[in-house]
Amino acid sequence: MSSLLVTAEELLAHVGNPDWRVFDCRHDLENVQYGENAYIKGHVPGALFLHLDRDLSGEKNGSNGRHPLPDPEAFARRMSECGVGPDTQVVAYDNEGGVFAARFWWMLHWLGHDKAALLDGGLAAWRKVGKTMSSEVPTLPLARFAPRPRSTMQVDAGYVQGKLGARETLVLDARAPERFTGEEEILDPVAGHIPGAINRFWFDNLDDNGIYFKSPEELRADFHDLLAGRDPASVVQQCGSGVTACHNILAMEIAGLKGSKLYPGSWSEWCADPARPIATGE
Repeated sequence: MSSLLVTAEELLAHVGNPDWRVFDCRHDLENVQYGENAYIKGHVPGALFLHLDRDLSGEKNGSNGRHPLPDPEAFARRMSECGVGPDTQVVAYDNEGGVFAARFWWMLHWLGHDKAALLDGGLAAWRKVGKTMSSEVPTLPLARFAPRPRSTMQVDAGYVQGKLGARETLVLDARAPERFTGEEEILDPVAGHIPGAINRFWFDNLDDNGIYFKSPEELRADFHDLLAGRDPASVVQQCGSGVTACHNILAMEIAGLKGSKLYPGSWSEWCADPARPIATGE
């Protein structure tokens, strides 16, 4: 088993394993009840549901973005309730290319839990192995999840602003190209991007069918061109609200390009302050 990705066949072999916890992270930014409703209708047997807004985000204050990180202790309590202990293997999935599952994956690593992986291909892969879904919500024993935050995995707006124009730092924006250029903005009040950022649409991490991650070799070639000689650890990953950027972080890790950092507030936080500079176009 890869430490980053799990195949549907591998997951099937571990259904019911008490040392594994599976999480359904389906979500729709424009229909926030979609994921929970879909989970109730059917999910991978034994999976628990995590909501992007309630479980994978903290309190918004109007200037910290649409999906600020939750308090580490609060998230740790949620993981303990879900039976995640220090030796638990966690597998996350969604039905949206892995973008929401990747946020959960990143948060676990951020808090020191490295036994976390994505189901490569999500529910499409699970269905491909011919397995049925369950509507049963499991009851699992409590565990003790002790958070060990890794502060070096994230940066704030001040850090990003201080690096504007610095050749050695690369800001990668995971949003769709039309949002990056400012031609279209459906989620945030201001269109555009952080000056100097380069667009790397998260969907480009997937194969031609938009289901499975590309091979490590393909991803390495993609990001090698973007890095242009920079250290992977110098990369700041951002998107609209610190969610899809995690997909690019995971893709770089799969490619063996380790250490890029998340700007959790991302564009939704950046554009909330009119004093911060904004760029449009490519």
